[in-house]
Amino acid sequence: MKVLVATEKPFAAVAVEGIRKEIEGAGHELVLLEKYTETAQLLDAVKDADAMIVRSDKVTPEVLDAAKNLKLVVRAGAGYDSIDTAYAKEKGVIVENTPGQNSNAVAELVFGLLVYTVRNFFNGKAGTELKEKKLGILAFGNVGRNVARIAKGFGMEVYAYDAFCPKAVIEEAGVHAVDSQEELFKNCDVVSLHIPATPETKGSINYALVGMMKKGGIVVNTARKEVINEPELIKLMGEREDLKYITDIKPDADADFAKFEGRYFSTPKKMGAQTAEANINAGIAAAKQINAYFSDGCTKFQVNK
Repeated sequence: MKVLVATEKPFAAVAVEGIRKEIEGAGHELVLLEKYTETAQLLDAVKDADAMIVRSDKVTPEVLDAAKNLKLVVRAGAGYDSIDTAYAKEKGVIVENTPGQNSNAVAELVFGLLVYTVRNFFNGKAGTELKEKKLGILAFGNVGRNVARIAKGFGMEVYAYDAFCPKAVIEEAGVHAVDSQEELFKNCDVVSLHIPATPETKGSINYALVGMMKKGGIVVNTARKEVINEPELIKLMGEREDLKYITDIKPDADADFAKFEGRYFSTPKKMGAQTAEANINAGIAAAKQINAYFSDGCTKFQVNK
C-alpha cells in the first residue's frame, strides 16, 4: 500500500522518521509531499495513494476525486474541519483523527496566554494572579481535562460544562460541573473554549453569552475561530472596557479586535499543537492507525461513520 504524507506545514524531521519507521516497518510504501504551494501538487501526489496523513491541509472534493485508490485519510490532530468528511463518506473514504495527542500542548498554551494576559502583556505594570480565580472550561474532552489538571496547580477553582459528558465524570476529576454554558460564563473569571466547530457551535460565543461574564472577564479561545461571533464580540468589547479576548487563531476581524489595546491578543498562526512532542505523537499515532486499518480493518477513530 502507498501512504502519502501531505503537509503544507511539515512535521518535524524526527516525526517523519517515526512515521517512516511505522509505515515501512509494516511493509507499506511512504511518499512525502512537504511544503507544497499549489493544489495541483497535492492532486498529483494523491492520485495513486491508498492512505494519506495530513495536518491542517484541506482535503476537498477535488482532492478526493483525484484520489482514485484512497481508502483512508488520517488527520494528525484532533480537529478535522479542514476535511470534507461528508463527501469522503460518499466516496467510501474513511476519515480519522488522532484525539488526545495534542492535548497537553494546547492546554499548556492556554496558561501561557493567560499568564501573559493577566500580567498586562508584560508591559511593566502590575497585573493580577490566577490563584483562586474561577476558571470555566467549555467542553471537557482531552484538552479540557488537561486544562483542569494544570489549573489546579495554579490554585484555581475549576468549573466545566459539557453537553455530552456526564456531570459525574467531571466531578470525579475534581472539577465543579455546571448545568449550562450560561452558568459557566456567569460564574467564572476566565472561560477557556474547547468546543469543535459544528453547525450548533459556530457563532455561539456571542454578545449575550460573553456579556454574562463578571467584571474583568477573560475569554481564551484555542479551539476554532468559527465558534466566535466576531461582530457581536467586537460590539460587546466596545461597550465593556473590562473584557479581554485572547486566542491562538487570528480572527477574520483582527484589525477590529486590535483596536482594543491591552485587552486582545492573537498569535500570528495557530499554535496549539506546535510543540515537538505533539508533532511527534500525532504523526506516529496517525501512522499506527493506518497500519491497524490495513492489517485488521480497525476504524476506532473514524469520524465520518
